[in-house]
Amino acid sequence: EVSTDDPETAFCTLANREELNPEEDSIHHCLYQFTRNETLTETNKLLCDVCTQRHCGPKNNIKSEKKYVYTNAKKQMLISLAPPILTLHLKRFQHAGFNLQKVNRHIKFPEVIDLAPFCTAKCKNVAEGNTKVLYSLYGVVEHSGTMRSGHYTAYVKMRAMNNHFSDLVLRGQSQASETEPVKGQWFHISDSHVQPVSVSKVLSSQAYLLFYERLL
Repeated sequence: EVSTDDPETAFCTLANREELNPEEDSIHHCLYQFTRNETLTETNKLLCDVCTQRHCGPKNNIKSEKKYVYTNAKKQMLISLAPPILTLHLKRFQHAGFNLQKVNRHIKFPEVIDLAPFCTAKCKNVAEGNTKVLYSLYGVVEHSGTMRSGHYTAYVKMRAMNNHFSDLVLRGQSQASETEPVKGQWFHISDSHVQPVSVSKVLSSQAYLLFYERLL
C-alpha cells in the first residue's frame, strides 16, 4: 500500500523513541534497531515513478526508451496495527564464514512491554491521545543445543480469563486500564514434564520466541 503523508509526520511515533536509550542485548534494543530510520542513497536509491514520469513525460510508454529516475529517500519500518497477540521471533544464528553459528547470549525481555515508541503516530487501533500500547508476557519458547540438534522447551503462564482481552480479540476493542502484568503462575514444560517456576527463572531464559497479550 502506497500512501502520501506529510513529511513532517510520516516518521512520527506514538511515543518519543529518542528518550528510550535502550540497553544493549535487550528486546527494546532489537526493536529500536529494527524500526530505525534509514537513509537510502547511492546504490540504495529509490526508484521514483513520479520523477520518472516528470522526466520522460506521460506519453512515453516504451520501456526500452524510458530512463528511470532514482532519488534519495528515507525508510522506516513501524507498526501500523497493534496486534492482540504480539509474537517476537529472535534470530539466534549468525554467519561464521560458510557456516551458521548459534547465538547463545541472553537477550533481556520484560514482563510488560510498551510498543508505542515503535508504532506509527496514526496506528489504526489505538485510541487518539493514547501514548502507550502495553503487552503482558505469557509464553516463552527456549532452544538448547546447536544449529544441528537440540531440544525445545516452553514457559507458559497459567492465568485467569481476561474479559478485556476477549473483547480485543473478538471485536478489536481495548478497554483495559491495567499496566501491571496479568497475574498467574508460570510453568516450565519439557516434553511430558511440567513444573512450576518463578518469574525470575522465566526472565533469565534464552528466549527464542516471545508471546505477549495486549493490555492497553
